[in-house]
Amino acid sequence: MAPTTPTVVVPIDLKKKPNEQKLTLHNRWHPEIPPVAEVKVGELFRVEMVDFTGGAIKDNDSAIDVKTSDLSTVHYLSGPIKVVDEQGIPAKPGDLLAVEICNLGPLPGDEWGYTATFDRENGGGFLTDHFPCATKAIWYFEGIYAYSPHIPGVRFPGLTHPGIIGTAPSMELLKIWNERESELEETGLQSLKLCEVLHTRPLAKLPLTKGCLLGQIQEGTPEWKKIAMEAARTIPGRENGGNCDIKNLSRGSKIYLPVFVDGANLSTGDMHFSQGDGEVTFCGAIEMSGFLDLKCKIIRGGMKEYLTPMGPTPLHVNPIFEIGPVEPRFSEWLVFEGISVDESGRQHYLDATVAYKRAVLNAIDYLSKFGYSKEQVYLLLSCCPCEGRISGIVDSPNAVATLAVPTAIFDQDIRPKTSKVPVGPRLVRKPDVLKCSYEGNLPTTENPGARI
Repeated sequence: MAPTTPTVVVPIDLKKKPNEQKLTLHNRWHPEIPPVAEVKVGELFRVEMVDFTGGAIKDNDSAIDVKTSDLSTVHYLSGPIKVVDEQGIPAKPGDLLAVEICNLGPLPGDEWGYTATFDRENGGGFLTDHFPCATKAIWYFEGIYAYSPHIPGVRFPGLTHPGIIGTAPSMELLKIWNERESELEETGLQSLKLCEVLHTRPLAKLPLTKGCLLGQIQEGTPEWKKIAMEAARTIPGRENGGNCDIKNLSRGSKIYLPVFVDGANLSTGDMHFSQGDGEVTFCGAIEMSGFLDLKCKIIRGGMKEYLTPMGPTPLHVNPIFEIGPVEPRFSEWLVFEGISVDESGRQHYLDATVAYKRAVLNAIDYLSKFGYSKEQVYLLLSCCPCEGRISGIVDSPNAVATLAVPTAIFDQDIRPKTSKVPVGPRLVRKPDVLKCSYEGNLPTTENPGARI
């Protein structure tokens, strides 16, 4: 007998806001956010989801919606979903939840997405000290391919995936998160050398009642107030999975998530049509609404059996990801290297973040020689299927990071040649990305060597 059509357990109406959905969405992690649906192991079910801003970013000709975006509301997640076995017994703390992605894609009738950079005063991005302005590029989908009127001459197949998939934390784990992230926020600027380089990015996003949506828990009630003051933001990936942004987590992939509460309380969202490794602009994949068709299994006692804690408690574990067999095939790449020396020429010790920043900056400067603005290349490297690698992490003092860009996504040959790079107005790619002005007073980092 043919398999049944997936049961839609979390439906989405794109004409409604996240708090108006039939099953209200949530944008925080907390063990007391009640499940909105229940599924059995082996059941094929569908989860629909809004884009991570809940429809705040529009398909239009302005980036003002990016500049003024309220980041206290992100990410909007579908769920939680309680998972039980064949006998109706829920997943238990200490189990592993195996989640298989059977199918996924954009919601029908909403086949478009966007890539953006937030204003430096409102979240910024990996290179916010170089690119402080809010920008946006719209992408349209043709089957598996994406193209943008704001970045002409580029077309590539997307490797669609959920940016966020995770289980609910226990109260004990939530307390660990809040304590360590609060300490980072309080002491990080004094204790972390990295902050001197990425000095304008927020160190952590602590619990915040503003913008908090807790599913079926009504705002303003005593229960809502208590949970909103404790609930973790969805920005970083953590022990429960969460916002890992693994671009290869597409059809056929499996995620082995630790279970911390009864039922696991699985949530997902932040659908991406395509993403480059690192998602460097922060709002950096091709963000879209979408759906996931999933199946679950419960591995009883799987946390102790398969996950080794890397910390002081048994809760300090991380998920395992099994990448599926589907991905775009490229045979030719241009690879850009970066080392742990910053733009001022200062040496850092085996700092892979500084090295990757250099690799991305090298790629941007190089590709801008072929008629693109640097803002166009920055957005492109954040969402096209480029490959980031830590190539060396032991040879003191330099970490080595690389960024590999598939040459086939361009309509021109971007390889170095014996003849000079062609220049002139005919090569300038218009229109440019949508852009707002930066009105803050933080200094912009410049590369002194570019002026020589």
